[in-house]
Amino acid sequence: MAAVRNGEVLAKLPLPIAGLMSDRSLDEVARGWEEMRRAARAFGSNPEEPFMVLSFLALPVIPELKLTDQGLVDVNRFEHVPLFAGATGV
Repeated sequence: MAAVRNGEVLAKLPLPIAGLMSDRSLDEVARGWEEMRRAARAFGSNPEEPFMVLSFLALPVIPELKLTDQGLVDVNRFEHVPLFAGATGV
């Protein structure tokens, strides 16, 4: 995972095992995770754990919503879902 602004890497957390796990020490992973959370907050993220939210969206156990290259999609209604209150779909 990486947080990038204007081509500059602000934080990163390598997850070399299937993009989900790390082979690094717990201390290294915890530091990287905190750096990612700080960067997300600096970008304006509201959820306490923004990366967990993103991780769960791609799981097959959540069939109603999917994160796609076109945005968040309600797969039951085949409609885009706005990411912010009061916003309209894509």
